[in-house]
Amino acid sequence: MQKIEKLYEGKAKSLYSTENPDLLIQYFKDEATAFDGKKKGIIEQKGVLNNKISSRIFKYLEERGVKTHFVEMLSDREMLVKKLRIIPIEVVVRNIAAGSLSKRMGVEEGGRLKETIIEFYYKSDPLGDPMINEYHIKVFGLAEKEELAQMEASALKINKILSEFFDERGIILVDFKLEFGNHKGEILLGDEITPDGCRLWDKETKEKMDKDRFRRDLGKVEEAYQEVLKKVME
Repeated sequence: MQKIEKLYEGKAKSLYSTENPDLLIQYFKDEATAFDGKKKGIIEQKGVLNNKISSRIFKYLEERGVKTHFVEMLSDREMLVKKLRIIPIEVVVRNIAAGSLSKRMGVEEGGRLKETIIEFYYKSDPLGDPMINEYHIKVFGLAEKEELAQMEASALKINKILSEFFDERGIILVDFKLEFGNHKGEILLGDEITPDGCRLWDKETKEKMDKDRFRRDLGKVEEAYQEVLKKVME
């Protein structure tokens, strides 16, 4: 499968058309951004690591009944995916207080939540991906009621599967971001599942193993991503 035309270039990935109108090539880059693009940098080999991590996780989810856009890994940096009409909503799943939730609620990072929290954010770089709720989604026509229900149910199912998956490998799944899209009438999980969009902590030491190491200048970013790849391949 060959790349024909670049259709989209984002902060971490690019999408290319192929000879099949239903399939795209997703290319993973080494560029990293944080704080709505205010902080920029390069994480060496991030694209390679994220492609391998995401491919492994998508396959694992597919085997457990979660429908995704993943078709196959083509090369170190390229993944073949189904073309989606992306729903402009980021679904964030939170198991432990961290990041913006800790700041908003004035609670210390690290406390396990009484139950999982689902949050919705409007996918808009110019607006800084603002948090929204079901009323915003309905009034502004961002998704149909049935689509939103499917996304929420899928997010909770994915959370259960991946929390157990990471726990078995000595990692705590703190929180993570999901994106969904429509493909031939079906809602599929899209984008990626990597340390870029997940908070992952070492189960024993609580050491951060994700992009927070870049955001907070903690160092050893590449090493953390490499360790995540090593563990998810077990």
